[in-house]
Amino acid sequence: MTKIDKVLYTGKTHTTGGRDGASHSDDGQLEIKLSPPGSNRAGTNPEQLFAAGWSACFIGAIGFAAANQKVKLPADLAVDTEVDLGTADGGYFLQARLKVSLPGIEAELARALIDEAHQTCPYSKATRGNIHVELSVA
Repeated sequence: MTKIDKVLYTGKTHTTGGRDGASHSDDGQLEIKLSPPGSNRAGTNPEQLFAAGWSACFIGAIGFAAANQKVKLPADLAVDTEVDLGTADGGYFLQARLKVSLPGIEAELARALIDEAHQTCPYSKATRGNIHVELSVA
């Protein structure tokens, strides 16, 4: 396990009520209602929040990879992330799919950027070896 030498940022939230509750950040920038997946109640769920955070971080990691390879990224770069909550062996688990759209970037180069990003993205590192993850080029 890697221990951080220098903390760059700490996200702080306060959550009550679990999947039927609410969460807010200490700086007031996040104020959300939570609801169970598929309930059609007002609010989001942890899987959607995880997917949004991972895809935003992954775009940053692609930018880092592109800078290393001196590649200009398209303005409409996007990542569609799906995070599944499911069961296996009597327990609950997650799995994920990240589909990366890099319009105008040749497929082989796009794949190389995605693979490099997956090695550096903190969310990818946190999930590596823990959940099933599929990466694809849109």
